[in-house]
Amino acid sequence: MGVCSSFRRWLITLGVGIVGLPNVGKTTLFNALTRAGAGVASYAFSTVEPNTAMVEVPDKRLDVLAQMYKPKKVTPTVMKFVDVAGLVAGASRGEGMGNQFLSNIRELDALAMVVRSFQDPNVQHVDSKLDPRRDMGMVNLELALADLDVVNKRRERIGSAARLKPGAKEKEELELLDRLAAHLDEGKPIRTLSFEPEQAKLLKSFSFLTAKPVLYVANIGEDQIGKETPELQALRAEAMAEHADVIALSARLEAEIRELPDDEAAVFLEDAGLKEAALPTFIHAAYRLLNLVTFLTAGDPEVRAWTVRQGAKAPEAAGVIHSDIERGFIKAEIVAYDDLVAAGSYAAARDRGKVRLEGRDYVMKDGDVSLFRFNV
Repeated sequence: MGVCSSFRRWLITLGVGIVGLPNVGKTTLFNALTRAGAGVASYAFSTVEPNTAMVEVPDKRLDVLAQMYKPKKVTPTVMKFVDVAGLVAGASRGEGMGNQFLSNIRELDALAMVVRSFQDPNVQHVDSKLDPRRDMGMVNLELALADLDVVNKRRERIGSAARLKPGAKEKEELELLDRLAAHLDEGKPIRTLSFEPEQAKLLKSFSFLTAKPVLYVANIGEDQIGKETPELQALRAEAMAEHADVIALSARLEAEIRELPDDEAAVFLEDAGLKEAALPTFIHAAYRLLNLVTFLTAGDPEVRAWTVRQGAKAPEAAGVIHSDIERGFIKAEIVAYDDLVAAGSYAAARDRGKVRLEGRDYVMKDGDVSLFRFNV
C-alpha cells in the first residue's frame, strides 16, 4: 500500500478564450496574465494567430500550508487562457477574420469578453463613439448569427428525412433546433435557455458559441478605477439578464503591475489608490466559470494545488495526480483546509476528529487537503 506523492504535472486542458472587438485591450490583458509579451498595437487585427498560455491560479492557502509544512516546493494549479483575434460586425459572414475567430473560440470551454470602457485618442475604436453596451451586443449578435447558421443547416439536413419517416430522435432534435432558432433569431445567447438532461447532452455535440459560459471584462481607464460609471452600470444590467458576472479592471495598469517586483508593485498599487491588483479576481472568476474546484496535497516534499471539475469523485482526483493512484485507489484521507489551519497541524486535526476516511463515492470539495491510499 502507498500514499500519494506528486508523480507528474497535470495541465488543465480546459481553456478560457479572451474575446472581443479589435482594440479593446484583449492582448494587453493576456500579457498581464502571462507576462508573455504578446504583440500589442493600436490597430485592428494586430492579433492574428491566437496567443495561448498556462496561467497560475493565485491561492493564498498554499502560502499558509507552506508555513505549516516547510516543503521543498510549492506548486499552484494552472489554467489555460487564449487571446483570440478581434471580431467585427459581419464576422458570422466571414468579414474581417471572422471565420478564423469563430473557429478558434469554438474549441474553447468558456469566454472572457473584453469590452472597451476607456477613452484613449491614441487607440482607434472600431466605431466613432465609445459605447460598451453596444459593443457587447455586437459581439453577442455575431456569435448568435454564427450559431443560427449551424442550426439552420442542421434543420435542413434532417428536416426532410424526419418528415418522410419521422423517428423519435429526429423529432426531438428538430423540436430542440426550432426552439434554438427562434431564440437565436432574436439575438439571444443559448446559455440563457434551460434544457432537460437529454437536450443538454445533444446540445454539447454542436459546440455552440453562445452556449459557452461567459464573463464580461470592462477594460476601464486608470481614472475610472473604483468608480461605478453609467457605462459600467449598463454593462452590469445587461450581464445580469443572462446571469453573468462583470469584472472591471484596467488591463494596462495590471500589465504594468505585473512587470514590477513585489515591493515596488505594492507601492504602485498604493499610489493608484488600490488595495490589491484586480488580476487575481479575474483569474478566480474565470476559474469558477469552468466549474473547477481545487484540492490540495501537503507534505515535506511539496505543497500543491490540483484541479478537478465540480462533482468529481475521489478516484478521479487521485487520477489527476497519477493514473496508478486512481487504478489502485483504496481510500482518501480528507481534512477541510479551514479545519486543518484551525487545528495547527495534521496530527492535531486528526485528534479533533476532523480527518475523514472517504471512499470511491466521495465528491471532492474545494479546499480538501487530501492523502490518497492506493495499492498497485
